[in-house]
Amino acid sequence: MNIGSNFMKNTFTSHKSNKGIRMYRVIATALILFGFQAAPSAEEVERAQPTWWFGASAAANLNYYSGTLQQLNPSLTTPVPFHKGFGAGLYLAPHLEYRHDSIWGVMVESGYDGRGGRFDDVICPCGEVATLSTTLSYFTLEPSLRVAPFAGRFYMFAGPRIGFKWSPNIPKTSRDREKSFEYTQEYQSDVNGEFTDMRGVVFSGQLGMGYDIPLAAPNNKIQVDLSPFISYQPYWGQQPRSIESWAVSTLRMGATLKFGTGKVIPREETEVTESGVQFSVRAPKAVVVKRRVRETFPLRNYVFFDEGSNDISNRYVMLSKAEADSFEEEQLQEVTPKNNTGRSLRQMTVYYNILNTVGDRMKRNPATSISLSGTSENGAEHGKARAETVKKYLVDVFGIEASRINTQGRDKPLIPSGMPGGTKDLELLQAGNNRVEIESNSSEMMVQVGGESHYGLKPVQIIADVEDPLDSHVLFKVTDDNDILTSWSLEITDEAGAIQHFGPYTRSRESISGNTILGNRNEGDYKVVMVARDQNGKVVKKERSVRLVRRVDAVKEAIRFSVLFDFGKSQSKDSYATFLTESVIPLISDNSIVVIHGYTDIIGEEEFNRNLSEERVRDTRGIIENGLAKTGKQGITFETFGFGENTAYAPFDNNFPEERFYNRSVIIDIIPN
Repeated sequence: MNIGSNFMKNTFTSHKSNKGIRMYRVIATALILFGFQAAPSAEEVERAQPTWWFGASAAANLNYYSGTLQQLNPSLTTPVPFHKGFGAGLYLAPHLEYRHDSIWGVMVESGYDGRGGRFDDVICPCGEVATLSTTLSYFTLEPSLRVAPFAGRFYMFAGPRIGFKWSPNIPKTSRDREKSFEYTQEYQSDVNGEFTDMRGVVFSGQLGMGYDIPLAAPNNKIQVDLSPFISYQPYWGQQPRSIESWAVSTLRMGATLKFGTGKVIPREETEVTESGVQFSVRAPKAVVVKRRVRETFPLRNYVFFDEGSNDISNRYVMLSKAEADSFEEEQLQEVTPKNNTGRSLRQMTVYYNILNTVGDRMKRNPATSISLSGTSENGAEHGKARAETVKKYLVDVFGIEASRINTQGRDKPLIPSGMPGGTKDLELLQAGNNRVEIESNSSEMMVQVGGESHYGLKPVQIIADVEDPLDSHVLFKVTDDNDILTSWSLEITDEAGAIQHFGPYTRSRESISGNTILGNRNEGDYKVVMVARDQNGKVVKKERSVRLVRRVDAVKEAIRFSVLFDFGKSQSKDSYATFLTESVIPLISDNSIVVIHGYTDIIGEEEFNRNLSEERVRDTRGIIENGLAKTGKQGITFETFGFGENTAYAPFDNNFPEERFYNRSVIIDIIPN
């Protein structure tokens, strides 16, 4: 046990005993108050309660010395006696616990118990300073009665302590043995020696309290608890020697990690009916596995640069002069990503060809010109250097005349990103400001997609297959007029009685893939039960029925548009009215389903982003509904989703600024009847 002894030697500090006792009183009083305050908070869900628990305890012993110690052994008596001292020792022991019921139980621990410390320095008659420290330790056996007075997590324990003096691996010669004390005196040689008249066994007691913190799910069969505890072992019976009056009292603080296995104790639940809670389910007419989508994909007119770099990132597709001679924008319509992993790779591959698209359009339209505005955190000069890099690529590879490309530099873009809190957010925002913006007055290059200042590169037409489209999802809505629910979950049961569990949820609207619910089946009738708890812990249940049918034959092609937003903006309600009215509404036919889903990037607070995405969706839907009302079209069904920054639904990743810019969007899917 040399490791434990060395640990004690290194952690001994010189404190006055009365200071330690005051610290003990403060800690003990605080824990008592905590225990009585925490005890009444019973668990909302009863968990499996094992009868037997097994684990291990680790703690720090704060050892306080009192009494008198002067005759260390027959060959050494100190000039003056030592009386008080303090030390920190290590306590390690396996733990066994039996709980007869929720109140009564017993605990047993047996292991290494370090009681070492250092006495307060003393002054010898001739003025020399003398010190004394000890590595006193025991093998301890500590059975205790465990009482949880409130049948909760807080518990108290008390019982005897039996300490056997620790004598590990006694060597053949005393010279090799670790000594039990070290005595020093100024102008004298240090002495490492053995106490004599040491008791081999000491008998005492302890009183303590603890708190069980569950680490496992409430109804897991295997339970894991982490239990911080504190105990006090008074000096009664803790006189290490049979001579003099040296005594040790200990304040122990630590934690027990314990495991138990038991049957689940179900909580008796009372179902209540709340008139202010409504639950609705919207099932799709058909659950589609895959849908072909013809997408008008917007091209953000930004080329992003890595921090401090003037080079075009290797994320962008760079062609040789020979490859540029044969490049045509139409090739992107059937482009195949370099790999088939990840989300929306086809769309990002189109975007990463932005320079080649601009070069092709300028070759086809010799009268066009463009302006490149570069920005950099290092200043306008560095920003212009980035613009010159883009210009050089278009001139050298696509043969564009240099006079058709104007460059300028800025320290910030015309529409910079906002400034939310957090270092990580600031870094992500700055990454979005390191860019070159492409502008032009030519209608062959640009298109107005918003208000007067909202232009973008003309979109690219692409065709893609969308797995498990949103119109195949089942929409669940919970309305809580009195704001009494804390969360809600779903139990979905098929005709054979098989139950699927989803949740818990805190938002009022959630969607679940119809394909997920159906699994390997092509159709099925389901009972859907919404299970929630109100603020008083009572169970609220609402039941609905739904039928799902998977469509395995060919389905009609959908049409998709996207509206891109600046950072943190929902724009005004009329910003995109022209684009939506002229480009989107004419393609909506009678009895179509219009799915509008909004997203944000991961910058900022989650709740703000969710509200922002919902606001963007509401504005977009309002413009389309107003426009449709003037056309006389009928039977249009709207389905709206505001996903915020939820990465499970985001159309793009959030690793690079271009992905975050594309996530600031509202996507409109038009699904014909």
